[in-house]
Order: sequence, then structure tokens, then C-alpha cells
Amino acid sequence: MNRVSSGAQNERQRVSARRSQGLPGDRYERGRKRTSGEPLSASWRPSPGQLEQTPEQARKSRRERNRLRQVTKAYGWRVYALPILVVITALVVFNTAREPAQDVPGSVGTDSNGLTAGSQVSEQPALPPNLNVPTAPLPPGGAFTQAGKGTWHVVPLAEDGTSGKRAGTTGRLYRYTIEVEDGIDPSSYAGDDSFARTAEATLSDTRSWIGTGKVSLQRVDARDPDPDFRVRLTSPDTATRADLCGFGIPFPTSCYIRGFHHSVIINLARWVRGALAFGADMGTYRQYAINHEVGHALGKSHVGCQQDGALAPVMMQQTFGVSNDYVAQLNKVDIYNSKAVPTDGKVCKPNAWPVLDLGDSAPPG
Repeated sequence: MNRVSSGAQNERQRVSARRSQGLPGDRYERGRKRTSGEPLSASWRPSPGQLEQTPEQARKSRRERNRLRQVTKAYGWRVYALPILVVITALVVFNTAREPAQDVPGSVGTDSNGLTAGSQVSEQPALPPNLNVPTAPLPPGGAFTQAGKGTWHVVPLAEDGTSGKRAGTTGRLYRYTIEVEDGIDPSSYAGDDSFARTAEATLSDTRSWIGTGKVSLQRVDARDPDPDFRVRLTSPDTATRADLCGFGIPFPTSCYIRGFHHSVIINLARWVRGALAFGADMGTYRQYAINHEVGHALGKSHVGCQQDGALAPVMMQQTFGVSNDYVAQLNKVDIYNSKAVPTDGKVCKPNAWPVLDLGDSAPPG
């Protein structure tokens, strides 16, 4: 027997003996395949930091790794998303703080705050603590609906053809609707038709804006999708909404809002009870309220009493009084109109008509 044969025979005997004892075969024996769990070699090369750690530091590192694995297992992807959300939130807050505050649409040319046409305010300043305007409060009188639904319906033209005619033959034509807020009791204002007749008759009178020769007016109904302005009888609570007349003055008021469908807001409380400066003359006050607010729709701004004892300009805030000293107190809170009425002691007489007062200047044609 040669050496090769003897070596092979010895190898077979050794493997057979290990198997007979229940031991696994040699993983390097001929013909046996290695598994993936049997690398050719293995080594452990610790990082420099691991070599420098003390046993206590090593245990601490293992505990921290174990805690991280537990948190990751418990919360999954949220662990990675949370830092990203924090960064995004911080960026949004930073950008918001840098952006300028947006203006809130405010009243345009109102009895309440005297804003000139086109102006906007984001905050109402506080009234002076010693405010003394005895003619500004709402007079006693009939009942009215405090809060309507905040929506309006158009009053249709009279079927007999007595309404809807063009008033005035010269100047720019303005088309308007007459509307009433839903949800208010019609008995307080004698119904929609009564309000519409009064408003249309006022604007069709030659003493009104058409008498200047610079404008003409025509009432339309709901079939006209885009009137130039809308005359809207409105409950007090709705009128004080921030997007309408606001609440800068603690007295019921009417106003004109360009940004809200060009709305001429006629306050129901004032329509029912009037103003102290007009006494019991409800008809004249209602004509004044219509002409004053429509004047804003035509581009007119507030003025004060021009001549002591004369008729008040229709664009004076007569709802609060016909004394410049009284009206000037309310204008102190209005940065756009603070100098419109001087404190000069002048007192005028109530007046409803644009072409009768000394302070008339025709609206743009």
C-alpha cells in the first residue's frame, strides 16, 4: 500500500469514527458543501474608541443602544419623521412672523367710522373715555328685529311699471337693486314694497343726486346680475359684522361697503327709529339715510357743517348730530377722516337733499 492510499484510508476511518460517535462531520471533508453560516474566516477589529472605553463606558454604550432600539421598535417611522416635522413647523412660524399683517376689509364711507371711499382698516382704535355726543344714541321707538339671517333678497320691480325707470337724463348711469335681509319682521318697516318705494322715490327726486346733472340712476331687479350698487335694509347685528359696518362706534349706524357687492347698508334700527337730530321727522331722516350712503357709492366723502345755522351737507354724519363739535369727537378715532370735521362750534340744520346744502360738490360723472 502506498502513502496516498494509506492517507486516504486513515482519513476515511477518522470521519467514520466521528460519525459513529454522533459528532458532525468535518466541514472541510471532501465532497461536503459549506453553508452560508460557515465563513472562510472571521475577525474582530475594534474601533479606536472601543479600545479606549472602560468596562463601565462599554456597558453604558450598550444600554444606550438598547434604548434606541426599543424606541425605534415602539414608534417605528415616527422617530425619523418627528425631527423633520419640527424643522418644518419652525420654518412656517418664522415665515409667518416676517409677513406683514393682512388688512381686514373695512367699512367704506360710513356713518360709524367716517372712512373715506376705498379705505381699509385692520383695527378700530378705542374711543376717548370722555366721549360726549348726546345726539348720537338711538331714540326710543318701535320694535325691530335685532338679528337677521345675513342673506338678502331682491325686491322685484312694481308690476304696474311705475318703477325701474331711469331717473336723470345726463351723466353716468348707475344701476342699483333694492334688497331686504332675510329673517327680519316686515311689520317693523311696513314690508318690502314700502321700503323699496321710499328708497326709489328718494333717488329719483330732482333734489337728490340726479339734480346735480352729473349722474342718472335706474333701479333694476334680480335679473340684472351686476348692478353698480345694492341698497340693503339690514338688521343691527348683521350691520355690525366686521366685514360690514363694524363696531367701532357704540351707536347703530348705516354704511357703504365697496368690497361687499357694493352694498349700501341701511340699518333697520335707524330706519325704524331715526336719529335724535331729526326729532320725529322720520320721513326726512329716511331720505337723508338713503342719499348719504348712496353718496358714498357715488364717490362722496364726509364733510362737516360749512356755515353756522345753514342746512347741513348731506354728507355730514347727521345720524350722530348736526354739530361739528359732536361729530368731531367720533372722527378722532378715524385716521382717514380725523380732520374732515373741525371742532369749531358750528351747528347746522338737518337736511336730506344733496342739491340744497351749501357743501354740495357733484360726484364724478
